[in-house]
Amino acid sequence: MESILFKVLDMTMEDNDEEQSYLIRIYSSFWRRRTEMFPQSSQNRFWMFRDENELTALREKTNADFIEKHGANMSPQEREAHFLSDNEERTLLRFYELQLRDFCRRFTPPMPRATVATALHYFKRFYLRNSVMDYHPKEILVTCVYLACKVEEFNVSISQFVANIKGDREKASDIILNNELLLMQQLNYNLTIHNPFRPVEGLMIDIKTRYTSLENPEKLRPHIDEFLERVFLTDSVLLYAPSQVALAATLHAASRASANLDNYVTDILFPSEQLGGIIEAVRKIRSMAKCVEPPSRDVVRAIEKKLDKCRNQENNPDSEIYKQRMQEMLDEEDLQDNEKYAKIIQDQAAHDEKTLGVNKMLSSPSAV
Repeated sequence: MESILFKVLDMTMEDNDEEQSYLIRIYSSFWRRRTEMFPQSSQNRFWMFRDENELTALREKTNADFIEKHGANMSPQEREAHFLSDNEERTLLRFYELQLRDFCRRFTPPMPRATVATALHYFKRFYLRNSVMDYHPKEILVTCVYLACKVEEFNVSISQFVANIKGDREKASDIILNNELLLMQQLNYNLTIHNPFRPVEGLMIDIKTRYTSLENPEKLRPHIDEFLERVFLTDSVLLYAPSQVALAATLHAASRASANLDNYVTDILFPSEQLGGIIEAVRKIRSMAKCVEPPSRDVVRAIEKKLDKCRNQENNPDSEIYKQRMQEMLDEEDLQDNEKYAKIIQDQAAHDEKTLGVNKMLSSPSAV
């Protein structure tokens, strides 16, 4: 299917022959099926939210639940001074989303953009119901990327993966593998992500075939890519369907390239009764993408200093509590292995004794 896509995108409008029509029909049918799959997807059913207020409420509850659990014996003033606020958590997460993106940009071999987008989805989902005080973002970040590599079939081994990480790579490998199951559990094993890249290609094909008044639609692509990079750093992907994000990216690109797609949207793409909702969604997505600003380094450093004191030490790989818990788990596994081995030896001994008894009976004179 990818080869068909590339053939279609390479065609000019002068290539108006049977092959062009055939390939466009195939890809258009494929794109419609992909678009129709989203409403039934786990992403739409479990990981799309009504509005920003619902996301804010979830994050506030996550923050409050952690503080209630770990600060039960503190006064309100002590809690405020000791723990991170929900706003501080959000600031830190915005910083680490940028770190995730930059890690993927530097990755060797080069990482496909769908893998990066899927990793960012996982990261956002995880911290809707988990506090950064429970699980440090720098540890969950690399786990999200590693899991996304598997799901998006970007095949790298754990040793290849950690070769891209500075510092103790053996420790990084242990952290990733120890957190992988936790991450999948917290995502409810809903790992398939519908990203806006295919809807963008569908729109590009549609514009080339049904809106021929736009010259060279490919000039939109750099602006589309730039917009999508920004939009993945917002909550848009938790609020709007991939097709809506794709349309917002395309209209943003048209605006930047001094092209006009108004007639395409109003006369060709949507019936008039759907326009109001679509236009409002596009406006909000574009507005959110404009507001992506990296947090101040000084602010982030202050939050991380506070986090070092209030994080859950049971989930801190550098803490004695964590190391002791890991050792206990290993000891328990060793004990279970020893018990299994002892049972095998015991069963073998019983079998040998039984076999020996039968042989003795057969070899005795009375048995003849």
